[in-house]
Amino acid sequence: MLIHHLRVLPLLVRMHVRSQMEYRGAFWLDRLAQILSYGSVFATIGILLARFDTLGGWTWPELALLFSFQLLAYSLGAAMSFVQLRDLEELVRLGTFDTLLVKPFSPWAYLVFSGLNIGYTGHVILAVALMGWAVLSIDFAWSVWSASFLIAALISATLLTAALITMIGATALIWVRSNHLFSIFFGFWELTRYPLNIFPGGIQTILITAVPLALTSSVPVGALLGKPIPILGDWAGPVSLVAGPIWVLMAIAHWRYATGKYQGAGG
Repeated sequence: MLIHHLRVLPLLVRMHVRSQMEYRGAFWLDRLAQILSYGSVFATIGILLARFDTLGGWTWPELALLFSFQLLAYSLGAAMSFVQLRDLEELVRLGTFDTLLVKPFSPWAYLVFSGLNIGYTGHVILAVALMGWAVLSIDFAWSVWSASFLIAALISATLLTAALITMIGATALIWVRSNHLFSIFFGFWELTRYPLNIFPGGIQTILITAVPLALTSSVPVGALLGKPIPILGDWAGPVSLVAGPIWVLMAIAHWRYATGKYQGAGG
């Protein structure tokens, strides 16, 4: 069964990518709009830095690394989860999720890989280019260890992002409605473009525990650069590396619990 799944997944991805690329001009124009949109957000941060020199003790290249890390982790994680799990509410409401349950295939795997969102290409292009500039511009002595930590932390942040989105989407299997939770998610996600230490203690605690999105941005980047991390302190680095795998296990458990509680559109 596992080998069957592994053979089918590339086919699902290829079919979806072909459908997304049917109108290539429109696709790349949309990606350009994404780049300009997020570029303007970073430009706003630049205006703040031009006025105040630093933000929470972070310089312009350090904030560029933070912004690019946050955007890249989100785009990679969301490509595997956001649109697919956001649409799960509609599948549940209409009763069409039932058709996935009778397929000889994992409903989660089918949802994720048949809807792999290559629309995040613009996010990735901007994030990688900005991260490359930040790495070259930042006043930091890079080593094999620090580069390895950056990559491992990025993988963990990607997993954490996908896990949180999966847990939000899976809640629709219990409540039918869950998309309002995404508004809360993105409300906190917007805050993680900035250093954690500029926020009040209550928000810092939420961003590390209940909605741990700081672990996808300023916590791992701050730990890499040797910045003081509120609450976590010297544990910031290790916590950043294990957060992704731990939340993936929690997401798996939540998905299984939610599918076990699912009773169909009729309740």
